[in-house]
Amino acid sequence: MQTINEIKDDLKTRMNGAIDVLIKEFSGLRAGRARAELLDPVEVEAYGQKTPLKQVANVSTDGARTINVMVWDKSLAPHVDKAIREAGLGLNPVAEGQSIRVPIPLLSEERRKELTKVAAKYAEEARISIRNVRRHGMDVVKKGEKDKEIPEDDVARYSKEIQTLTDDFISKIDDMLKKKDTEIMSV
Repeated sequence: MQTINEIKDDLKTRMNGAIDVLIKEFSGLRAGRARAELLDPVEVEAYGQKTPLKQVANVSTDGARTINVMVWDKSLAPHVDKAIREAGLGLNPVAEGQSIRVPIPLLSEERRKELTKVAAKYAEEARISIRNVRRHGMDVVKKGEKDKEIPEDDVARYSKEIQTLTDDFISKIDDMLKKKDTEIMSV
């Protein structure tokens, strides 16, 4: 049987995974500045399958308002252009042979509000993920109690420790969302 520290370490690792996913998703939400990570969610139809953009091109920034995409295989340039347009990022790339220039437009008030809603959706998905991890931890404790590996007296304490850990991670997500909303609305 695992000790409470082993259970909590496992839960922390899983919860940190949910935070890492949220960080990645938030990095894809632009706040008016050009960042190569903005194109991370873009998948290109290449060689008969969906492929992440970074696997078919070099992505870099050129100043605060432009992302440059240098496609390695010239025949994929039209596919990359189409994938960027259809990614739902509100971007209109300009193809120049093997190179694709992606100007970053200023955000309208309406688009900022849309982005804050998307950020809230990402945060809620992360909260759900954290709660699922908590449920797993509680199940481990209940199974330990049922199998007589965890004394009844310790079950309530373990459950409280798991809930405290969960609350800490949920609070971290809320803080991240608040910061991202401020970043989006202040540009």
